[in-house]
Amino acid sequence: QVQLVESGGGLVQPGESLRLSCAIRGTMSSIYRMGWYRQAPGKQRELVARIFRTGSTAYADSVKGRFTISRDTAKNTAYLQTNSLKSEDTAVYYCNAEDVNLNQYWGQGTQVTVSS
Repeated sequence: QVQLVESGGGLVQPGESLRLSCAIRGTMSSIYRMGWYRQAPGKQRELVARIFRTGSTAYADSVKGRFTISRDTAKNTAYLQTNSLKSEDTAVYYCNAEDVNLNQYWGQGTQVTVSS
């Protein structure tokens, strides 16, 4: 059974940073891509950043230049470095992994709150 375990969320002030981690537990087929999504209260879940098996990345316009997605294949862990956080970044952040057979896995979510 595959589990995605997120960590690193918390309460920060505007302008501060957080690094979110997503560790894959269990055995899964080769990963095609991993991503971070977020969902704010009353809003739909949205894609924040994605990294493909090739190492290429993609970002939502709202986070370009502030967030960086990366992956440590040896540790089977993905990261989201979030800098210059804004109040509008407040949301539950979810990790997603998709294997080459297009099976999708989700983490339980980690809360990020940006408030002064």
